[in-house]
Amino acid sequence: MTTFLQFHVLTTYPPSNPNRDDQGRPKQATLGGAPRLRLSSQSIKRALRESPAFQAGLAGNLGVRTKRIGEEIEKKLIADGAGAEAARKVALQVAKVFSKLEAPAKGEAEKPKATTLAFVSPDEWRFADELAAKLLAGEPEPKDMKGTVLRRADGAVDIAMFGRMLADDPDFNREAAVQVGHAITTHQALAEEDWYSAVDDLNKAEDTGAGHLGEHAFGSGVYYLYVCVNCDLLVRNLAGDKDLAAKGLEALAQALATATPRGKQNSHAHHPRACYVRAEKGSAQPRDLTGAFFRAVDLKHKDGAERASIDALDQMCAKINDAYDIAYDDFRVMDVMLGQGTLADIVAFAAGAVADA
Repeated sequence: MTTFLQFHVLTTYPPSNPNRDDQGRPKQATLGGAPRLRLSSQSIKRALRESPAFQAGLAGNLGVRTKRIGEEIEKKLIADGAGAEAARKVALQVAKVFSKLEAPAKGEAEKPKATTLAFVSPDEWRFADELAAKLLAGEPEPKDMKGTVLRRADGAVDIAMFGRMLADDPDFNREAAVQVGHAITTHQALAEEDWYSAVDDLNKAEDTGAGHLGEHAFGSGVYYLYVCVNCDLLVRNLAGDKDLAAKGLEALAQALATATPRGKQNSHAHHPRACYVRAEKGSAQPRDLTGAFFRAVDLKHKDGAERASIDALDQMCAKINDAYDIAYDDFRVMDVMLGQGTLADIVAFAAGAVADA
């Protein structure tokens, strides 16, 4: 049976704007008829990938999402002594393995830049470099160019976790082993508008007007985030490497409690830590606990919004267990306000989830 690892995370954000919409305002959602602030799953996954837990803890096992692999191959070939024309020709050949290329402007030569982002693993990048070197040396193109470079499973932990889609080569798509929900405030929340001005340092004393006027939106609140890991799929995506899968889950647990989207971070210095993390593992069908907040938490609750959110989450978990049977084999909790559990406990528990995968 499949082993699932689930995380329920509550994090309190100060006034901030970590994830903006197309108008520069905090993203929003409606739940239970009440407006909420939202962090998109895409922004959260990028924050996880860029976190120290991933970048330091998984160095050498992370992919790169880019349109520019062909350009990088071209630069490397030239740096190694290849002629510009030969390097461009080879780079164009290899870049087409990952995506169609951008059409050149009228009168310009074709460039090895892809039309879509490709999530490239370290192994695939190495195979692309090796193929480029062989083509530059005069070897013929392999019959299966894509199979020479692309892989269905390897040691790229972030690709194994969050998946990828290659529109032109679905055979090399990777199904995400980690599902990440959109984080929403547990209570009603609206974006606030800030009007600000800036002073010109060289302004004449008699000119009292501002040098710049602007508007800025921000919001704050307690956010609930749900994440579900298919541990068996994670191991398969990593070519059966359970040790690497465990290392990846350690990084994921660490990052879920500490990483944040970085929009407007210099303006707000938001560096929140999760106030509550509940981690569960087992073979039962996964379920999120968003229903705990369909009725918005009362911001005037006598114990505060954080405690009220934790209590609502625990109560919903208990009700679902009563109605459907217990949805996990084991669990761990870190409750900062009560001094219960530690992040180290959660990290160790998460790593152990691959034992039965």
